[in-house]
Amino acid sequence: MSYSKVIPALARVKPSKLFGVRSRSTAASTQHKEQDPSCTVVEKPCDVDLISGKEHTDGRAKISIDFDNTQEAYKSKDTLELLRSLLVFKLCTFDFVVDKNKELMDLTKKVFGQRLFEKLMKMTFYGQFVAGEDQNSIKPLMEKNQAFGVGSVLDYSVEEDLTQEEAEKKEMDACVSEAEKESHVEANAYKPEDNECMDHREKKYKAHRQFGDRRGGVISARTYFYADESKCDLHMETFINCIKASAGSSVDGFSAIKMTALGRPQFLLQFSEVLVKWRRFFNLLAAHQGKDGMAILEQELELEQLQDSLIKLGVGAKSDIEKWFTGEKLGSSGTIDLLDWNSLINDRTKISNLLVVPNMESGHLEPLLSKFTDEEEKQMKRMLQRMDVLAKHAVESGVRLMVDAEQTYFQPAISRLTLEMQRIFNREKANIFNTYQCYLKEAYDNVSVDVELSRREGWYFGAKLVRGAYMYQERSRAAEIGYEDPINPDYEATNRMYHKCLEYVLEEINLNRMANVMVASHNEDTVKFTLEKMNEMGLSPTENKVYFGQLLGMCDQISFPLGQAGFPVYKYVPYGPVNEVIPYLSRRAQENRGFMKGSQRERSLLWKELKRRSFNGQLLYRPAY
Repeated sequence: MSYSKVIPALARVKPSKLFGVRSRSTAASTQHKEQDPSCTVVEKPCDVDLISGKEHTDGRAKISIDFDNTQEAYKSKDTLELLRSLLVFKLCTFDFVVDKNKELMDLTKKVFGQRLFEKLMKMTFYGQFVAGEDQNSIKPLMEKNQAFGVGSVLDYSVEEDLTQEEAEKKEMDACVSEAEKESHVEANAYKPEDNECMDHREKKYKAHRQFGDRRGGVISARTYFYADESKCDLHMETFINCIKASAGSSVDGFSAIKMTALGRPQFLLQFSEVLVKWRRFFNLLAAHQGKDGMAILEQELELEQLQDSLIKLGVGAKSDIEKWFTGEKLGSSGTIDLLDWNSLINDRTKISNLLVVPNMESGHLEPLLSKFTDEEEKQMKRMLQRMDVLAKHAVESGVRLMVDAEQTYFQPAISRLTLEMQRIFNREKANIFNTYQCYLKEAYDNVSVDVELSRREGWYFGAKLVRGAYMYQERSRAAEIGYEDPINPDYEATNRMYHKCLEYVLEEINLNRMANVMVASHNEDTVKFTLEKMNEMGLSPTENKVYFGQLLGMCDQISFPLGQAGFPVYKYVPYGPVNEVIPYLSRRAQENRGFMKGSQRERSLLWKELKRRSFNGQLLYRPAY
């Protein structure tokens, strides 16, 4: 494939773009405050029997979904599908079945043979959680869901079936640079005296063999391990096929991608460390001016004091530092905030030259690593090129691209690169969505800073809010290696963080209609919270600014009533050959164990609907659409 015509600012990356905003443009701010002319606020109530008769003071109907109405919730399901759901959810409550699910599936395959094994899987776990084997076989399910108001987020769920040892080796090879390998330091055995030869690397952002298998402690997210550049090209082609399938099967569909599938994760580790250290350096300078403890966007540093501090620290010559704060990079306010700060790195021709960090003691800019090979430089650039190819395919196909969140040691780079795609491709509408994991302590800061960036520059903000998929792995890694646990202390704190982030984005939507959010949650209380806030703000579902998302095979009592009431709601639709999605199904069983043990609600609703159909002589019911 030729990239000569598809490499945008991402592939010809400039730090002034990668690290933040160009200016506090008053034109951009004015543009962002204007309501999007393509959006029409619908003042009439939706013609749906699930909406309550209550009204706002201005006469608009309040939206209230009845999640106990099983006839509406399961209208799209025949009776055999309901029985399958009950069977699968019940099996997920047995620890033995869940813990030994892989061994049990292997035994079933040996006893019954491949063909019968596949039929049994399609009648149970595979049929419940996976749409089909390829783009053609998934179309009937997608079309049926669409007929009942539920769209699709396509997710090709095939993974390599690696042993733990194989996964660890791949990860260490892919995350450790040649410079580190030549230093003869074991990357999984960090010692304080290794600092010098590891070129200023922090232990959080280095590969550690005991956590090299990133599948451990992860229940729902699929995992990619780097093999070579040709494998990354194959992943890109798979994502392109997902985009095409989504465009051909649903209106305004989504397609999900994972950035670790598109390149060598070494770059994500190193770039994440650079971003974190620059932000930490800003916090240090804010503390020097007595502004620590303030909200992140309220920390506006006095320019003259800042310049004096940087000169004293030896960050650069006085003439160079003065140039940093002139022209487009700063307005006339005489202060600088985090977003301005992020733009203050000189343009560099090589991506590896971006990876410089301030020494927290001397303030001098130092390279993160002593050197990069030419091949590593090319690998970094290829990842950016693949991202650009996918974004262009999505925009041309009318499909929105959703970038999944990953581990915290990759996530700063993933978020920054996703924001850069938003800056390029979200000029007319939200084509690119970033994912925010609300179990993180820093989730609200991340959301508010990114919303402010979109507001200043006048592009459409797109966010998917999730609670998170890596909690057990992240906690274990932080405790074992020795850095602060990035996760909120308990589930209640995560709920509060989720609702805080959600309310902030909803307020931004209400302000100017240039933000978009997907509420990706199986939590009924969170969905009700969203509906209440939409009622308070007068946000109509027909504006397509607030979306809902759940996994295929789970929480249909939430998804389908929302869809039939006119809300844009989507199922994450995994697909792939039976044998190759076994790792996905194995984790889905583990996730459902906790989910189903914690709540009997979904099973009780399924029983309620079966009893209703039996009483009304509808056990042979088949959905008509």
